[in-house]
Amino acid sequence: MDSSNLTTALKEEALRLGFDLAGATAAEVPPTFEHFRQWLTDGFAGEMRYLAERFDAYCDPNRVLDGVRGILMLGVNYRTVEPMALAPGYARVSRYAWGGDYHEAVRRRLHKLADFHRRLTPAARVRGVVDTAPLLERALAAQAGLGWIGKNTMLINRRCGSWLFLAALLTTEELRPSESTKTDMCGDCRACLDACPTGALIAPYWLDARKCVSYLTIESRGAIPAEYRAACGDRIFGCDACQEICPWNRRTPPSPEPAFQPAQGRNPLALSDLRAIDEAEFRGRFRHTPLWRARRTGLLRNAAVVAENHARGSSSEKPP
Repeated sequence: MDSSNLTTALKEEALRLGFDLAGATAAEVPPTFEHFRQWLTDGFAGEMRYLAERFDAYCDPNRVLDGVRGILMLGVNYRTVEPMALAPGYARVSRYAWGGDYHEAVRRRLHKLADFHRRLTPAARVRGVVDTAPLLERALAAQAGLGWIGKNTMLINRRCGSWLFLAALLTTEELRPSESTKTDMCGDCRACLDACPTGALIAPYWLDARKCVSYLTIESRGAIPAEYRAACGDRIFGCDACQEICPWNRRTPPSPEPAFQPAQGRNPLALSDLRAIDEAEFRGRFRHTPLWRARRTGLLRNAAVVAENHARGSSSEKPP
């Protein structure tokens, strides 16, 4: 099967399996790679040392699949309902973590797509990944025509906005590259920069993760710095401020995927429920959800910050 027919067949099957976006690109380092190198050099990754440790792998997609020639980039819309109003004693959870483990939901589709690929080209080697391999997914997705990188550093699609889980299907077969998204549709808008509660978006397209509420409440293992606690407001896991304000997210379609729908007690989350459970109960309740990444100690740390903000009457606003 030639590259054109294979690419068309894979895209059509991806959409049939429930992916919302599909585009192909060559297995090359994206032109924005130097941006990533500078971001690491400037120390903006904070405690996420695994990024620098795997730097050489990010330079070469062959580290993910030996002999790779083509990459099919895929997007899944995860927008469901709107955030519920908060009452005292409750905290916000980022939308992507309302449901179950998105890795599992997306990976099931990837496995089926990979099997389909193997039926078409039995000699091919194929690997599907969901944000766990050293790939610059957003840059590759933009190169594959799925959207553009916004000023908040998120991939933005005209139809789905930025409420997207990204995945990649790497293949040793050649694919016909899609037309990349060359136009930045953000224009003069700087709503995301102005909405960032901690000023983590230090300039368009530049995020200092060390200040980001998502990083502070999920990735960081230490105490949340005192200067950012009030700005965390009622956010216990993640932050959607720069996405909620984005004009491209105003009319995005809802996802029908059951795995992405809000689980009981996740939109929002009761602080009392969290404090009352021990390690075993925490494992049983959150083991197969995104909240597991913060661990119980991290969520309890975040809950203490939220409770303190509630007591002070602090909202999730930018500090003066």
